Amino acid sequence: QVTLVESGGGLVHPGGSLRISCEASEGTLISFDMGWFRQVPGKEREFVATISWNGDRTYYSDSVKGRFTISRDNAKNTVFLQMNSLKPEDTGEYLCAASRYDKAYKESQYHYWGRGTQVSVSS
Repeated sequence: QVTLVESGGGLVHPGGSLRISCEASEGTLISFDMGWFRQVPGKEREFVATISWNGDRTYYSDSVKGRFTISRDNAKNTVFLQMNSLKPEDTGEYLCAASRYDKAYKESQYHYWGRGTQVSVSS
């Protein structure tokens, strides 16, 4: 059993930066690839980024590539998403999730989910 807790969301101006975190309050993340998704009311949950269990492979959606960086610290049981050059369309609830699959882009490939942290990009 893995329990994930996201933190670090908030309100930021366009062009600004924010780093959000996902910590396992129960269980360990080392055996999982980890991913970030975002959810906007009325829209499907959107894949953002994923990182392999040891951090040596990362994959991003085209909409965030070059602006966002996913990383992890297995000793701290934590995954991060550094978001730079934020745009209003990046607004949403950001959820982290744990998967036993490599290069998991789909919700159905993830086994455990956090409850999310809200990121709002507005002037």
